[in-house]
Amino acid sequence: MSVFSLRRAVLGLACASAVLLAACGSSSVESQLKPNRIIAFGDAFSVVTPGASFTVNDSAINTWLGQIASSYGMTVAPVASGGYVYAQPNARIKLTPDAAGSTTTQTVTQQIDTFLASGVALGDNDIVTINAGISDLVVEMNAVNAGTETSATMVANATQYGKDLGAQVRRLVAAGGKHVVVVGTYNLGVNPWAASLNQSGLLQSASSNFNNAMLVSVADLGANVLYIDAAYYFNLLAGTDHNNYAISNVTGLACSSVDSGAGIGTGTGQVNASKCSPSTLNPAITANSAGVTYDQYLFADNLYFTPIAQRLFGLYAYGRIHLRW
Repeated sequence: MSVFSLRRAVLGLACASAVLLAACGSSSVESQLKPNRIIAFGDAFSVVTPGASFTVNDSAINTWLGQIASSYGMTVAPVASGGYVYAQPNARIKLTPDAAGSTTTQTVTQQIDTFLASGVALGDNDIVTINAGISDLVVEMNAVNAGTETSATMVANATQYGKDLGAQVRRLVAAGGKHVVVVGTYNLGVNPWAASLNQSGLLQSASSNFNNAMLVSVADLGANVLYIDAAYYFNLLAGTDHNNYAISNVTGLACSSVDSGAGIGTGTGQVNASKCSPSTLNPAITANSAGVTYDQYLFADNLYFTPIAQRLFGLYAYGRIHLRW
């Protein structure tokens, strides 16, 4: 059975369970949530810093969190700008250094520590989002490539990381979170980095183990937790039907913004989407007389997505949230 099929099967079994029925979005809508705030914790996938988000930094809505907020008639901003998005580039769940080797990046655990220490209580109408996993798996893959870790150890560690994320979800619920939206890692086996390493299978397995372990660890929190399956959705965008989403290129990079430093954790001298704008696109895009634009690309860099993919996932997530609450 493929990883994609396994995930569908696992979620099917989960949704058949009474305790997970609400978490899977299958319950009837009792009220329509009108959120007061969107509070977000996570890694680069949830960064919303203007001009430095991990996508093509254009003037449109270009992050999935921004799309959710827009769907509610709201906006989101990083904490440094007075908002409630605590997510940081390359952040791991509880371990340091981060995926790029920095010891100063707040882990997701520390982000939540900071929020809880601020004394700002979670409100009944707050939406809290938490994502993680990408950075931890990047670190594991680098260790395998360096020969300091086996593939089996990587998969086992991915399982533990999933449990670690579940523990942070439980903290948010215990702190009063009533609408906690959890996004695990997408299937890292579909990205250009996996293809360049010839490690798509290992990254798929690690991603799957991570998400499944996290799901099991929060199985009793269905009243307050909604899981948004990034692996399922980005498998669709990267799969054979990607043209149905107006995406024609799922293997190339939309950006040419090379980072001489550690960047996104996949090595020095690699494209870093947080430095990407419409003026730093892949030359193949700007020179294409057929009119191909970066919105027809899935990936901005080796790990993170273009604005169209971000918006599509944000609309998918909003639809799930709206139906659930």
